[in-house]
This record gives sequence, structure tokens and C-alpha cells, in this order.
Amino acid sequence: MLLNFKEILTATMVLFAVIDIIGSIPIIIGLREKAGHINSAKASLIAAIVMILFLFLGESILKLIGVNVNEFAVAGALILFFIALEMILGVTLFKEGDTNPDMASVFPLAFPLLAGPGSLTTLLSLRAEYEIQNIIVAIVVNIVIIYTVLKTSGKLQRFLGKNGIAVIQKVFGVILLAIAVKLFTSNIQLLFN
Repeated sequence: MLLNFKEILTATMVLFAVIDIIGSIPIIIGLREKAGHINSAKASLIAAIVMILFLFLGESILKLIGVNVNEFAVAGALILFFIALEMILGVTLFKEGDTNPDMASVFPLAFPLLAGPGSLTTLLSLRAEYEIQNIIVAIVVNIVIIYTVLKTSGKLQRFLGKNGIAVIQKVFGVILLAIAVKLFTSNIQLLFN
């Protein structure tokens, strides 16, 4: 059970790209404004638990409820699609009542934003290629980065200002929309084949 630095580095970079915590900063700031406060430790811990549990039990859980990985990814893509629409159009699709601090730390922050369909399906793909202990280290590294970004999002908000956040929100909204569409189209094709 030796750790392989190359596998850890590759898995960390792949997860970092899929989780896209930097691109999620505008969503995090928006959630913080709606909810008043986000519990960074709770959101990070829940995301870590979801990812590690899914790494071990993901395929079994999906099979048990009669859902395959592609159907799961399509459902998650739709959630990401609506979050992206909120960012781009400045509309509110998630009800204000859903954004108390405890709830916002879990949904939509920990799931599906951090431990979402993209990262969970990526974990299943990584499991086919890499040793499990290396993937767990990669998850932990990403959770530390996530926690740091969540903790400093207030400072980032002050640094960027309202206009800076608005611009970043629109740009990353389009990127998130593109990721959602890619996740949707690649998995919907596999469902119909």
C-alpha cells in the first residue's frame, strides 16, 4: 500500500479541475450573501465524506437504486445548469427559504457544487486507473484547498468589489453552463446507445 506521488498529483489535478473551486467563488459569495453565513468546515467535511463514501460505494449505491452513472451525471448536470442560469441571468431559482446557513453549507454548496456529479463520476473513473489510497490523498488535498477558498471568500469579496464579482459571476456562469451541457450531452448519448 505504497503512495505513488505521480498518481496523487494527477488525481489531485483532475479533481481540482472538475470541482473548479476557483470558478465557484461567485456562487459561494452569492450563497454567503443570501444565507448570511456559510459554515466552511461543515461544507468541506460533508464534501469530503460524500466523495470518500462515493469512491467506495458509488457504483453499488447507484446499482441498488437502479440508476447508472450516466443517469446520475445527467441529473447532476441539470442542477448545475440551473445554478449557471442563476449566475448568468441574475434570477433566483432556489427559493430564499432554502438558504439558511446550515442548509446552504450542505445544499447547494457541499452537494452538488463541491461533491457534485462531475467530481463523483470522475472518482469512479479514477478508481479504474489508480490505487485507492492515492485517490483518497488527492481528495484530502482538494478538501484543504476548498476549505481555504471558503474561509477567504469574504476577503476575496472585499478585494474584488461588487463589479468585479458581477463580471466573474457572469464569466464563470457561462463556463459552468458549458460544463453542465458537456456533462449532459456526453452522458445522454451513452444512455441512448
